[in-house]
Amino acid sequence: MTQKVALVTGSSRGIGKAAAIRLAKAGYDIAINYARSKSAALETAAEIEALGRKAIVIRANVGDVEKIRGMFQKVEEEFGRLDVFVNNAASGVLRPAMDLEESHWDWTMNINSKALLFCAQEAAKLMEKNGGGKIVSISSIGSIRYLENYTAVGVSKAALEALTRYLAVELAPRGITVNAVSGGPVDTDALTHFPNRETLLAESRSKTPAGRIVDMEDLVDCVMFLVSEESKMICGQTIIVDGGLSLLV
Repeated sequence: MTQKVALVTGSSRGIGKAAAIRLAKAGYDIAINYARSKSAALETAAEIEALGRKAIVIRANVGDVEKIRGMFQKVEEEFGRLDVFVNNAASGVLRPAMDLEESHWDWTMNINSKALLFCAQEAAKLMEKNGGGKIVSISSIGSIRYLENYTAVGVSKAALEALTRYLAVELAPRGITVNAVSGGPVDTDALTHFPNRETLLAESRSKTPAGRIVDMEDLVDCVMFLVSEESKMICGQTIIVDGGLSLLV
């Protein structure tokens, strides 16, 4: 029961997978969460096991509170503890505000913001058993600035960042730090669903002061810092990793 454990939601691909693998390299056993692609989740698990770490695969739609509770119950059964929770799973309907329907709004808010609240409740129960832990969410600069077709997602990420602050205050006395990492546009599979993908990437490349857009590893570097002891006094913050893009636009 002394081996540290991390749960990463949406970790069968993209940023979540990159975070899971980096945590495994840092010595964590990993709980991989996925919603649709079991084969991709199993591939991630195989890569982690090849690093000498234990990996389990859990299917759960994090927009469903009962599924969340079942996911954390599985973590407790398999590992008996939890030290790091990375709230990465995200989804959303990409439409202008005037074209959004109630179902689009509810789906996006449930997965991108409601999930953090109920995952944090369950994560805290396990983390307290070991004297504390780290919770890190993945956000987006669409939470603070307008992005075309991004209304529902942007608002859900703004809610996630606000919830991060509230959770940080309430969980700090329990030895649990809560923070978020907000990224500029990252060329992942998720971005292929953006109708204006090429324009968004081109503008980001031309306007980012650092000379390039961020990549997945840039975000994971920040996640790894926030789960480390070096970040122990960073509490309730959203750290923007965008090469300076948000300073200019």
